[in-house]
Amino acid sequence: MPDETATMQIGELAERTEMSLRTIRHYDEVGLLTPSGRSEGGFRLYTHDDYLRLMVIRRMKPLGFSLDEMAELLRVVDALDGGAGDDGGADDGAGADDAAAAVDGGGAGDEGDGRGQATRASLAAFIDETVERRAKLERQLAMADEFLELLRARLG
Repeated sequence: MPDETATMQIGELAERTEMSLRTIRHYDEVGLLTPSGRSEGGFRLYTHDDYLRLMVIRRMKPLGFSLDEMAELLRVVDALDGGAGDDGGADDGAGADDAAAAVDGGGAGDEGDGRGQATRASLAAFIDETVERRAKLERQLAMADEFLELLRARLG
């Protein structure tokens, strides 16, 4: 298990997530991923929780979720974790392990009140939407496979 108190600079985060520096900076600018700190020299510092949060974002990207939809899902998983997302502001990175677990079907911290039920309903809607988007990608992949076979048939 990684040292969850260790920090990394943006270059290491970019390398670990296979995302560009520009994309990570953009996610900071729009409030999806706020660095947990800054070095004495002003460099962004990220924790393991920040890494996990960015991985949730990265997994949403190929499914075509908009930045607003990504922000909403992050608020939902933060709320399920009893965390920072309830105020609609930028996340402080807390609860990213649980956020990933909530997206994977786990999740913690629901008092059972109306807001908790609404939050769970929002997560269920994201799950349904993700299933639909995955099915669309699966159909597109099947068409790409057919196309490849047509091209290969012309070789032989």
